Amino acid sequence: MIHTPRALPGILLTSLIATLSVTGPSRSADAASPWTDTWGTVLTRHTQSVKSTVGTEVDYRALRAGPAAGVWKALVADLAAAQPPADGDAAMAFWIDAYNVLAIDTVLRAWPVDSIRDAGNLLWPVWKRDAGVAAGRPVTLHEIEHEILRSMGDPRIHSAIVCASTSCPSLRRAPFSGGDLDAALDDTMRAWLASPTKGMRVDRARRRITVSKIFDWFADDFDAVGGVRAVLARYAPEADRAWLAANGADAPLDYFDYDWRLNDWNRPQAATTLRAP
Repeated sequence: MIHTPRALPGILLTSLIATLSVTGPSRSADAASPWTDTWGTVLTRHTQSVKSTVGTEVDYRALRAGPAAGVWKALVADLAAAQPPADGDAAMAFWIDAYNVLAIDTVLRAWPVDSIRDAGNLLWPVWKRDAGVAAGRPVTLHEIEHEILRSMGDPRIHSAIVCASTSCPSLRRAPFSGGDLDAALDDTMRAWLASPTKGMRVDRARRRITVSKIFDWFADDFDAVGGVRAVLARYAPEADRAWLAANGADAPLDYFDYDWRLNDWNRPQAATTLRAP
């Protein structure tokens, strides 16, 4: 997740405000994509779900050595040669998966690091460094997020792209696909907001709502579909929805500190956070 927001280009479809989903001119089925099959295998075998804030951890050490390292190199090579769909949900799914793969690969190439941001520096942040090759051309994480995915006009992408950090939405342990993208993005939104330590927490006594800093960084994206509070009201856990409907319009928004520590399977858990940018 790259946190240097800018205005979205173009005019969003009017129906997006009501549906919170992309209804582009083409909703073509996914083209043959063996790299996503390999990606699915990696997610099954080399990630794990945990109850701590990070949600999903990645076994970076396994992906750097032994048989899994060979599988990973093949995955990255196949992504480099892949041909993405031109538009529609299949294209969005392709670029979400590409972002997540290249974020992990960025960590692997810079290893050992405590945070993906350690792969860059103040003058040349990691987001704007070459992240690898996708669809036959070099790309940066910034380009995939801001110039490709955000321009598609669906703010739910912020629940799906994962910058290898604890406070990012938890990495989905299955590839995205054009055929069920709308349902998958709804699921990742709900899972994100169900986390009371990095997604959303409602303090009824104080009448305050604490949410991910991503909702602040990318407020304009959510404004295009009715605003942050409207999104919370739609995707919040059931226990909070009635309270949000009655009180959410006036309740102040606070933001969690952003924890940039790596989503590492083998990292000792500690109750500390890194500074927000």
